Amino acid sequence: MKVIICGLSITSSWGNGHTVTFRALARALTGRGHDLLFLERDTPWYGSFRDDLHQKELGSIKLYKNLAELRRSYTDALRTADCVVLGSFVPEGVRVARWLLANAKQAVRIFYDLDAPVTLKKLKAGDDEYISARILPRFDYYFSFAGGAALDEMAQHYRVQNPTTFWCSVDPQVHFPCPSPLLWELGYLGTYCADRQRKLEPFLIQNARKMPTRKFVVAGPLYPETIRWPQNIARAEHVAPKDHPVFYGRQRFALNLTRDAMTANGYSPSTRLFEAAACGTATISDSWEGLSEFFEPGKEILVAHTGREVREILEDYPESDRVALGVRARRRVLSSHTADRRVQMLERLVGKSAPTTQSQAGWSSP
Repeated sequence: MKVIICGLSITSSWGNGHTVTFRALARALTGRGHDLLFLERDTPWYGSFRDDLHQKELGSIKLYKNLAELRRSYTDALRTADCVVLGSFVPEGVRVARWLLANAKQAVRIFYDLDAPVTLKKLKAGDDEYISARILPRFDYYFSFAGGAALDEMAQHYRVQNPTTFWCSVDPQVHFPCPSPLLWELGYLGTYCADRQRKLEPFLIQNARKMPTRKFVVAGPLYPETIRWPQNIARAEHVAPKDHPVFYGRQRFALNLTRDAMTANGYSPSTRLFEAAACGTATISDSWEGLSEFFEPGKEILVAHTGREVREILEDYPESDRVALGVRARRRVLSSHTADRRVQMLERLVGKSAPTTQSQAGWSSP
């Protein structure tokens, strides 16, 4: 089938949690014989931090400068598509949605909400930054990174059609075990945000102060210069996806922290959670409702409520159990949360099976 995705960014992973999911889906779609056209707004921020991509594996990626160029160059493609997906946080998303819905008449049209609890908060406030309450019900499907209360509220109060959990996913070709000499006791990868920082302080930073002979790492952009990092915490502004296996492989434990909106909603696994598991790294997570739907606590993941609980794990957890925990977590994520699994689900919903050979038509360049 011919698929168009209009998403925040597939070209830059800098401070952007959408990228890994979009790349994984893109590689799975093309690998299963579908023709993919990914449309991305050419913004200065992502333009300054683009990754080196093997684009043939990801379908056809096109950057557009503004809405006029988007309409001029890609309206014909919309009219022949089988499936069209609009992601959350796309610049001028409401106007893009109107264009998409008006022209993709024969396609299955999907709004893919990678930020569902945030979207709900914006809708309640009348904030139409990237989608509006009037536009959402016009999509054939509402796909959500989050289940639980957020999905229920979208169905009940915003009348979305076919509300469906479409969790984030991993690409086993990108995230895999990479045995390396252990360097860090505990590591965290994530862009700075104030609510997660309130957990990072007791879970990692304070423990680093109390365990000065052990090393820790925090990677991600936008951390304020006012933060006083202990000397035994290494800092990295960015870790590209291609470097994730080595990054995770050097950690005894990876730390997963969840934003307040996601915690309040529950059933909202993060991409980083699946990435660490795919790399076979034992993970300590904060607690949130629904976590046990994705990993079995104590067997595939460890759950901590306080910094002291994290420190007790670091000091006392048997090494053989730690290794086994990572192995079981990887087995779970590969069985349930790969991009190939997600694409198979998409095929069933759209009603288009993967072709036996790659289509020769493809997408023509504007």
